[in-house]
Amino acid sequence: MALSKTERRQRIKNRIRKVVSGTEARPRLAVFRSNKEIYAQLIDDVAGKTLLSASSRDKEISSAKGTKTEIAALVGKAIAEKAKSAGYETISFDRGGYLYHGRVKSLADGAREAGLKF
Repeated sequence: MALSKTERRQRIKNRIRKVVSGTEARPRLAVFRSNKEIYAQLIDDVAGKTLLSASSRDKEISSAKGTKTEIAALVGKAIAEKAKSAGYETISFDRGGYLYHGRVKSLADGAREAGLKF
């Protein structure tokens, strides 16, 4: 029997997480995408802590108008600016089992544009 969409994404996510891990020096940028919103977190997997987060529900981003892809780019820029001010230059990108396409790609491009390296 075929896997459901969420089961398939969970398998892909587990496969990615075997390889991608975050440390204090190089945190993991984890992306979660719902139907309406998009969320990004910088995570230190060694300590098990979320260092920073940004989402499309933040006040300055939720007031912006545009498509979901454009909003995702704003979230990427916001998380990059927070990371730069906290002293993080390089990160490892965790797409969370989603295809690197559309909103996930837009978020990554926004973060690169604002100065993060991954």
